[in-house]
Amino acid sequence: MDPYAALTSGTVLEGRYRLGGMIARGGMSTVYRGVDTRLDRPVAIKVMSPQFVSDPAFLSRFEREARLAASLGHSGVVAVYDQGRDGDLVFLVMELVDGGTLRDLLRESAPLSVPVTMSILEPLLAALGAAHAAGLVHRDVKPENVLISSQGAVKIADFGLVRAVSSQTMATGNVILGTVAYLSPEQVATGAADARSDVYAAGVVAYEMLTGETPFSGDTPMSVAYQHVHSDVPRPADRALGTPDALDDLIFAATRRDPAQRPRDASAFLAALVGIRSQLGMQRVQVPVPHRLPNPTAAPAPPVYAPPVAGPQVGPGDTRMLAAGDGPVSVADPPHPTQAQTHPPVPARSPTVGLRQLKRRRWLIAILVVLLLGLAAAAGGWWLGGRWAATPPAVGLSQAQAETLVRDAGLVPRVTVEHHNDIAAGRVARSDPAAGTEQLRGSTVELLVSSGRPEVPDIAPGTDRTAATAALTAADLTAVVGSTPAFDDVVPAGAVLRTDPVAGTRLLVSAPVTLVLSGGPAPVKVPDVTGKSPEDAANKLVVDGFTLAEEQRVFDTSVAPGTVLGTTPGVGTSVPRGTEVALRIADALPVPDVRGKQTKDAVKDLEKAGFTVTVGDPAFDADIDAGDILRTDPGPGAMVDPNNAKIFIVPSNAVQVPDLVDDRVDQARKKLEKLGLQLSVSAFFSGSDDSTIWDQSPRAGGRVAPGGTVSASAFP
Repeated sequence: MDPYAALTSGTVLEGRYRLGGMIARGGMSTVYRGVDTRLDRPVAIKVMSPQFVSDPAFLSRFEREARLAASLGHSGVVAVYDQGRDGDLVFLVMELVDGGTLRDLLRESAPLSVPVTMSILEPLLAALGAAHAAGLVHRDVKPENVLISSQGAVKIADFGLVRAVSSQTMATGNVILGTVAYLSPEQVATGAADARSDVYAAGVVAYEMLTGETPFSGDTPMSVAYQHVHSDVPRPADRALGTPDALDDLIFAATRRDPAQRPRDASAFLAALVGIRSQLGMQRVQVPVPHRLPNPTAAPAPPVYAPPVAGPQVGPGDTRMLAAGDGPVSVADPPHPTQAQTHPPVPARSPTVGLRQLKRRRWLIAILVVLLLGLAAAAGGWWLGGRWAATPPAVGLSQAQAETLVRDAGLVPRVTVEHHNDIAAGRVARSDPAAGTEQLRGSTVELLVSSGRPEVPDIAPGTDRTAATAALTAADLTAVVGSTPAFDDVVPAGAVLRTDPVAGTRLLVSAPVTLVLSGGPAPVKVPDVTGKSPEDAANKLVVDGFTLAEEQRVFDTSVAPGTVLGTTPGVGTSVPRGTEVALRIADALPVPDVRGKQTKDAVKDLEKAGFTVTVGDPAFDADIDAGDILRTDPGPGAMVDPNNAKIFIVPSNAVQVPDLVDDRVDQARKKLEKLGLQLSVSAFFSGSDDSTIWDQSPRAGGRVAPGGTVSASAFP
């Protein structure tokens, strides 16, 4: 029974990973949405097709994907969590990236703008750079393997095709791994691949983002592969008007047929790209999130594999298969509904048609026999005429002259361009094998062509130190950081201000180039603004190149409130231009005079002025009416700290004496008793309650202490 057919939503692998809906299916595997039930997190589960489980080569490559991808640990690489088996099923558990692929985005919005292209290319190169630093090559960089999350994060997927850079070949038998539209010339020609092969593919992806199409197209994969080997990738600016010249030059360099003329790895590519973005003053933009189209409901037909033949092919395993001839091409990438094609059924052939085809086949066989006889005769002549050729002397010749000599000798030139101290640019510095060496005709002669002495690249002020170092390294020069920064009002501290020597200077290979870093704005001294008004002091600071910080209020009674006491930082301090300086301003709260006011009015006025009021026990004062403020502590005019503005007030408790004249004694006594006062009567005669008061002390309106005595004179 096919275990693959039993996989449905809800199937649990190894008792831990529950399958959900299918995300994509290819010739080598199917990817499902799933859940890690142990950690309760969403995952992507890649299940290997059963027909490959018994193949040790494919199984080894599948398991290697887990080890290598997991070892990278880079945020730009789709994380691999686990690898396992469940019966006859082999699977990977990976990070689930919701969103879509760069291919989806290109279908929706191609061509992409320059800012969007650069914002996608930078994280892609950063992830590839991490892989190259770890000694790994991806070998299948294409839009389908570039994922864009729902938050716009860019990640590279499917490291199942990687192999250590130290491997001499990427060939598996007679098969070359990769996708034909993005294969580098060396992958097609020899099967060899290194970090520069990924650089080429990334350059083609960048070209496609800017132009909306791949650089080469053809009726067969072989014709496309042939163009990669024999034709230069066009400049993006030829088809995408508005592409900046520097970006156009960089992508053209990344897609050179000669690997030696490309950036050495993705990190060098990224460093140059970051430098260009800095020169253009272009900010990173949010990467658009593509809409992943629904998966096909029907499984794709199994790929038809051509038998192994001599020469390069593209084999199965989530790649395209390129047959060496005009045979059919099987696409094992996950199919897309818009790409699906339907073919009408082929009608049964009649006997007459079959007979005609048989006769035609016989004629073709006869022609083929004649051609083979001719080839055999030519081969015999070649064998007898000499299979060996001597490498011609090429050192000192121009590249064109040397290539012509090598071809005339029956050999194949392969050019590598490098900087050289002593050989002029465009001249051959060395050949391998050396001149006079005998080798079989058709063998390769490596020609090392000098590009002259390296030239200090133009590094724009403000470039990041890491990017500047990468640019110098790519130019075969050695970056040295200067010991003393130079002040600059524009370039931020720590960024590159200039190089020494300047751009364009030719030096020896590996010669040092000093990166002069910016120390930021030159320091200036804080001026003395003591005693000035806040407005005048602020103007002085701004004119001298400072920015104003929030004022600092300081309690000080030695000067008038509002007077500038000084600054923070202090006078004469050396600080960078643009530093914030705060004015220290004298601040004090004067106590207002509330004596004689009603207590409630006095409290209201004092609180409004910023004081915290405490009302004390009343005290007697013959001059202050009861309830009016007798005194304050601190007294009127005193200066108080605004941060601790407390005041104590004392109201008067004096009792105002009423008018008793002409009142009978008993009436006067009752009046005073209501006010808490006592009456003392003196009379000419004995005096009685009916006596009439004719004089009093204190007089009406006078004030006495609570419980005090009022004296009165009565008659008779």
